[in-house]
Amino acid sequence: MNILHVALASLGGFLAYFVLGGLMFVALPSLKVEFQKYPNVYRDHDGQMSHMPVGMAAILLSMVVLAVLYAMLAPGSGGLLAGLISGARFGALIGVFAVGSFVLHNYANLKIGLKLTAVSAIAYMVEWTAAGIAIGLIYRPLPH
Repeated sequence: MNILHVALASLGGFLAYFVLGGLMFVALPSLKVEFQKYPNVYRDHDGQMSHMPVGMAAILLSMVVLAVLYAMLAPGSGGLLAGLISGARFGALIGVFAVGSFVLHNYANLKIGLKLTAVSAIAYMVEWTAAGIAIGLIYRPLPH
């Protein structure tokens, strides 16, 4: 396992996740409105911003874990296309895991609507798939 490549892939996945997530909130302002319908569940904007460092650290830690997992499972060789495909497959699997273990789990436990659940599921699938692609494109196994 190439530790430098794991670190770079972690940072790439982190950036892909946050950039794409931010773009979705800018491009789809109705997402923010949907979250605001549940003030007893979600923090307001100021509360979220004051806790953002914890959230960012948690996502970075998660990306390190995913990059290590990817490195353990990565094919031994291949170019950019192979990295893109294996990264997309890996990210989509992580997305499905997140939807099942987080989004739908929250729908069952929190007082949130089906629309917010569906939008969250789509957002997480896109973000985790993009993070997987970034990890797959950046990580390169050590030569044999």
